[in-house]
Amino acid sequence: MLGRILGRYLAPAWPLLVLVVVFQLGQSIASLALPTLNADIIDKGVVTGDIGYIWRTGGVMLAVTLVQVVCALVAVYFGSRLAMGLGKRLRADLFHRVVAFSQREVGQFGAPSLITRNTNDVQQVQMLVQMSATVMVSAPMLAIGGIIMAVRQDAGLSWLMAVAIPVLLLAVSLIVVRMVPAFTQMQARIDRLNQILREQLTGIRVIRAFVRESEERQRFGGASEGVMQTALRAGNLMALMFPVVMLVMNLSSAAVIWFGADQVQNHGVQIGTLFAFLNYLMQILMGVMMATFMFVMIPRAAVCADRIGQVLDTEPSVHAPAHPETPAHAGGRVVFDSVDFTYPGAEDAVLEGITFTAEPGTTTAIIGSTGAGKTTLVGLIARLFDVTGGSVSVDGADVRTMDPDDLWARVGLVPQRAFLFAGTVASNLRYGDAGATDDDLWRALELAQAKDFVSELDAGLDAPIAQGGTNVSGGQRQRLAIARALVKKPEIHVFDDSFSALDLRTDAALRHALDAALPDATRIVVAQRVSTIQHADQILVLDHGRMVGLGTHDHLLETCETYREIVESQLSAKEAA
Repeated sequence: MLGRILGRYLAPAWPLLVLVVVFQLGQSIASLALPTLNADIIDKGVVTGDIGYIWRTGGVMLAVTLVQVVCALVAVYFGSRLAMGLGKRLRADLFHRVVAFSQREVGQFGAPSLITRNTNDVQQVQMLVQMSATVMVSAPMLAIGGIIMAVRQDAGLSWLMAVAIPVLLLAVSLIVVRMVPAFTQMQARIDRLNQILREQLTGIRVIRAFVRESEERQRFGGASEGVMQTALRAGNLMALMFPVVMLVMNLSSAAVIWFGADQVQNHGVQIGTLFAFLNYLMQILMGVMMATFMFVMIPRAAVCADRIGQVLDTEPSVHAPAHPETPAHAGGRVVFDSVDFTYPGAEDAVLEGITFTAEPGTTTAIIGSTGAGKTTLVGLIARLFDVTGGSVSVDGADVRTMDPDDLWARVGLVPQRAFLFAGTVASNLRYGDAGATDDDLWRALELAQAKDFVSELDAGLDAPIAQGGTNVSGGQRQRLAIARALVKKPEIHVFDDSFSALDLRTDAALRHALDAALPDATRIVVAQRVSTIQHADQILVLDHGRMVGLGTHDHLLETCETYREIVESQLSAKEAA
């Protein structure tokens, strides 16, 4: 998976890759030339006392060093651009794939894991590319070129390389093999840590209300401890690698000097040649050590690439048809025809045999006990899920055959949990229509019974809204979410228990305003309060996912036992009548 991702996302940046390779090649050639020049200075200049030769060769070494530095800087610069570009493209593709997911896929991965995959996991792959762009040519060039140059200097000591290099590779391989499980476990524990932190930030009020701060601190501490222990295990292995590399390098240096001293004493080799061989051996081992950085990062990057690949390879269960159908007319007529829905892996259906029609200009209410399937039902209209049986159609076209953008343009959904984005009142309302004027926004606020409290804010439409709308009350948040849907001016308005946080007076005023302002729109209202829906044109009663009643308030009181029980639990006999 790692190779596939690198091949796919580095291909658009091949000119940068070529530049990185060229300048790393120049850096490596300059590095390999320096020991030979150094040996010549010692043997032909220092030993013979030829000061002119020392100056001339020293000047050449200075020029080669300058070339080496320039090549290294340019290679790092282009390597950084290469890595950052890969990270940008990879994050963008991950984001677009996650946005295309239905609720089924989001639930399958979990929001915390998806966040980790688009941040930490991408960063690990990006760091691998950054490191690769720095050493992918230098390391093998230093190793292979160093071996060739060292053998040219003194073939008699070459057996030391045949011992040192395999020992170093074996030691590094044993350590890296043990690091792979630790990195796999670390990513899973980071997911868990993010999940707990996200839950605690979202549910901070619940935690405080139930005085559970101590328990939540312990829960977070346990998850954090797990990440720490896994990181320590991986860190200890990583820390062990460098002493092992240095031990092999230092022992190799001592062995070269030990065995080379005899050859110098017996005039078998010159001092400069011995030091050149030592430098080449150090370059060989340095190349191997640079490669160890890659070996350290590859296992974790491979784990992260697998997790990223899982997201990219997951096709959304709700997807656009190859040849979308456009309804012949507009109006907002919604038809449920023997609709069944079952969540993946569930034994029982959430909805079964749902059949009804919501006509334009009417209000269809949906009521039922908790868990009856009300939210799932209205989610099928906006195609947040796809039905597993039957069909849902809008204006005569099955929603599965429509272009998703066309469908969503016709539907204005106010979800059960009203969510506001960080920004201002105006920026949140313009999610419904980016081109809406201030007058349009005030009109929507007036219909949603939110004009009064927004007018009282110091900045009015420009008043700041915190992420999630946490700086406004639940009722205010719901009214702003309703106003956002009204700004969109869709043909179908779906209110999923959107009046639950409103007092009865505001609830009644809002319903009357909507009836007057949207006479031709299709209104589908999910509610728990009978007072909210008793004047609806038709009321659908759900019980454990099955339709047990459909009709007006008076009709259902006479014919539907489930509805009558709900009414009697909330209203007196006089109010019900």
